[in-house]
Amino acid sequence: MKTVLITGANRGLGLEVAHQLGAKGFHVLAGIRNAEAGRRAEALLRGAGIRADYVPLDMAAPDMIAAAADMIAGMAGGLDVLINNAAVHYDTHQRVGAPDFAIVEEALAINTVGAWRMTVAALPHLLRSEAPRIVNVSSESGAWSSMTGTTPAYSLSKIGLNALTRMMASEFRGDGILVNAVCPGWTATDMGGGGRPVPEGARGIVWAATLPDDGPTGGFFRDGKPIDW
Repeated sequence: MKTVLITGANRGLGLEVAHQLGAKGFHVLAGIRNAEAGRRAEALLRGAGIRADYVPLDMAAPDMIAAAADMIAGMAGGLDVLINNAAVHYDTHQRVGAPDFAIVEEALAINTVGAWRMTVAALPHLLRSEAPRIVNVSSESGAWSSMTGTTPAYSLSKIGLNALTRMMASEFRGDGILVNAVCPGWTATDMGGGGRPVPEGARGIVWAATLPDDGPTGGFFRDGKPIDW
């Protein structure tokens, strides 16, 4: 049985990806900050017949990231897929000329540096997998081709995550780890506030998590198709 760790798995895209990968036979490790929400998600997934375990995980807390990585061996014996999904601050109320830098710093700490820390912490487990995959859940808001002065904290954090995707893909290519960024599109999550159904947005993430060994790495995709950086 393959194992996946999904950060921010208590709702929206994270929870739906957990359902879809669980239905494919994955053991789901649900990384969630709030204990009550974590236990609720674990029960929901188990109720759907999915092997799932709640992992306490705050992406802004380096000690919790390290602890979560240490829990992988005891819970699952290893890790095949890491999905860096957790994100904060889709700051539509801000402009680059008048930012709240506390929001900017928190977005970078969680959306970019948190994903980086989580990847490094999980790397020893991924290197032991026969088919390791890393999926960074990004956004077209972080694409050079569509960059504006709006949502500055979120956009900057996602363009940083896209850059990390390229760096990781280059660094880990020789280890057989496929690393890709996925934009789920405008999706009807609490953060997105509208758009297409969550299961549709989740399918592109699941696609990247289950790529064959000869699949792409270092790419930016939506619905399994390349999009502009």
